[in-house]
Amino acid sequence: MASGEGRRHHHNLVPLAALISRELKSEKMEKPTVRYGHAAQSRKGEDYFLIKTDGQRVTGNSSSKFSAFAIFDGHNGNAAAVYTRENLLKHVLGAIPRGLGREEWLQALPRALVAGFVKTDKDFQSRGETSGTTATFVIVDGWTVTVASVGDSRCILDTQGGAVSTLTVDHRLEENVEERERVAASGGEVGRLSIIGGAEIGPLRCWPGGLCLSRSIGDMDVGEFIVPIPYVKQVKLSNAGGRLIIASDGIWDALSSEMAAQSCRGLPAELAARQVVKEALRSRGLKDDTTCIVVDIIPPDHSVQPSTPPKKQNKLRALFFRKKSRDSANKLSKKLSAVGIVEELFEEGSAMLAERSKWSVLSWLWLPLK
Repeated sequence: MASGEGRRHHHNLVPLAALISRELKSEKMEKPTVRYGHAAQSRKGEDYFLIKTDGQRVTGNSSSKFSAFAIFDGHNGNAAAVYTRENLLKHVLGAIPRGLGREEWLQALPRALVAGFVKTDKDFQSRGETSGTTATFVIVDGWTVTVASVGDSRCILDTQGGAVSTLTVDHRLEENVEERERVAASGGEVGRLSIIGGAEIGPLRCWPGGLCLSRSIGDMDVGEFIVPIPYVKQVKLSNAGGRLIIASDGIWDALSSEMAAQSCRGLPAELAARQVVKEALRSRGLKDDTTCIVVDIIPPDHSVQPSTPPKKQNKLRALFFRKKSRDSANKLSKKLSAVGIVEELFEEGSAMLAERSKWSVLSWLWLPLK
């Protein structure tokens, strides 16, 4: 422990000039332009979002800028969503040692995201409130995109070639076999709601508590089977750039990833976000809070997103679109990596910290794991 403290103290003494020099050396490729848009329609008032475009890896150094985007879909009240929006980024950044250059910072980021999620959950539960929330948290630093998520909000990537890949995993018990098996193996009960006469209705839930999700922040009343440990994925885009669509399940219950991406191609980010929400409402109506953030990562020599304008779709054609399974989405990610559109840098989805690779780095975290 003493050696860990010594290393942390040493990091604090790195001169600002040295850090700036490291940043300049690491930025060999010109940074893209990041543009974003947001749109929402509220039904329950439990969706919250975060947009921060002025983050800095090194305080006072404008060349170390990063952007953060997130969606928090609360349930059983909005307390967990509000608390997570206000505190998650702070906890993530607090888990990264000071004095790191850009490449080291990006390498430390996936594990810091896990630490930040767990600490946010622990601190919120200490307040004694029973609310819970999903969290899909995205950090964009140059061409590198890092995503961490629990729950069923989703982040997709639409590349310039028109290929759509999913950067998150849905933690719905109804759809995620691995998570059902994990909960059952941990002693939880997975089943539907029983009504008079023994009939079962609704989606699969975890009992006690009756939550439809296997991972979330908060939810202190549903037992230890529901964990706050996020699925994390980090990719590096080619210099062709791409578009991120981050949205709550109000969007994804109405539209597949492909439909959402196609509905807004050719539109600037602000109009694109509105169009995705519009398409979701047209398809399903306002049955849930519906929130969408669109982030365009644009090459420096392009002033607008160079995508093909959307073609008008008739209802019959829309019927042929089907939601892509997680396996097929992963296969697509591998294909994108193979052709140089996306380079996969990190991926980890285990719900058990002990199973994660390279977790010896947790020795420098201030976080007491639960």
